[in-house]
Amino acid sequence: MGLFALEHKKLWRKASVRVSVLLCFAYVVIFGGVLSYQWFEFGSTDDVTSAFGNNFDGYAMIRSYQARADSYGAYLTDSSLQQMVRDIQADNDRGIFWQNADSRSTVNGYLSQLYPELEETDNAYPTLMEYYVDSAKLTDFYQRRQAALEDFLHLQGQGVGEERAMLLAMNDKVDEPFRYGWVRGWQFVLGSALADLGVIMAVFLAIVLAPTFSGEWHSNTAPLLLTMDRGWRRLARAKVLSGLAFAVELFMLLAAGGVAAQLIYLGTAGWDMPIQTIKLLAVAPMNMLQAEIYEYAFALLGAIGFAGVVMLLSALVKSNVLALLFSLAAVYGPMAIAQYLPYGLQSALGLLPLVGSATDIFRTNTFHIFGRYIWSPYLLITVPVLFGLACVPFAVRRWSRRQRA
Repeated sequence: MGLFALEHKKLWRKASVRVSVLLCFAYVVIFGGVLSYQWFEFGSTDDVTSAFGNNFDGYAMIRSYQARADSYGAYLTDSSLQQMVRDIQADNDRGIFWQNADSRSTVNGYLSQLYPELEETDNAYPTLMEYYVDSAKLTDFYQRRQAALEDFLHLQGQGVGEERAMLLAMNDKVDEPFRYGWVRGWQFVLGSALADLGVIMAVFLAIVLAPTFSGEWHSNTAPLLLTMDRGWRRLARAKVLSGLAFAVELFMLLAAGGVAAQLIYLGTAGWDMPIQTIKLLAVAPMNMLQAEIYEYAFALLGAIGFAGVVMLLSALVKSNVLALLFSLAAVYGPMAIAQYLPYGLQSALGLLPLVGSATDIFRTNTFHIFGRYIWSPYLLITVPVLFGLACVPFAVRRWSRRQRA
């Protein structure tokens, strides 16, 4: 443990590490958290045509959005949906624009998916359904959702057999009627802030950990290490543990900042809403808090797995630059080429550390392994970390052989 402590302290003393951590924290917590809540995402708008026309009043506006949603009751029902639409139409008639209330993408998504027969298709200038639909016709919400889900599974090629049964069995565990609060805030957390966390961390993990072993060649320390009694093997293990510890520490720093900003701006309201209020056709019986825990776990385990991959690549080459480029390619390369590959290969690439998406909890993607269907989020949270940890002994062995040579 003494050697590990020395290596870990040495890692944190590097200026490049401290700058990387500072930049990562600023981007994720300050820019992607505090400023997004207060300004970019939820500030009131003076100019609906400008993405940068928001005012610096997100905290107050979030409270008003939450209060508006609370006025419709604790559950999403036919009557509450009808009242939302009536209020949206009344506000529109008065020229009131609620940019981030649960209208537009949320309510309009409910309408377009469940009530397509009410959509006006002959309008030369398409208008959101919520502005003209007859609210009295918005009935049978949950029966329509069930029918829409079964139609969706059929279109996806999942409408028969064991796969369909598994997905519908998951959906049967979703409580109805849905608990309801302000959805847009949770949509931002789960669909944007946390969804991109792993991809952002990958850049800074690569910068910090790519020189783990290649840096020893760059510093020409091999002759010194060979004078130590099995120093190369002990040092390799200490370096690996230090790298894995750094990945966890970086995650904890970002998670603590992100959760603090979320509690300040959003509070805990709506944690028990099902994720189906964000995406109606999701089948996972998860509420918002459970989904957030999953997405944080996805980022943490993915970061640990990616750290293992980076250190193996560092042990394979003697150039810091090459180690960094290969490390970045390990994440962004599969993302870049996935769209050109067959679906099976796309799914397989998603099992690499930080390549897949935590937002698969909203989808019905599955893997067919040994004759059984497995919902993709189960594998996306386990396989990447196992893959990365499996790289660790190869990194130690490869570097050790080079040192002895």
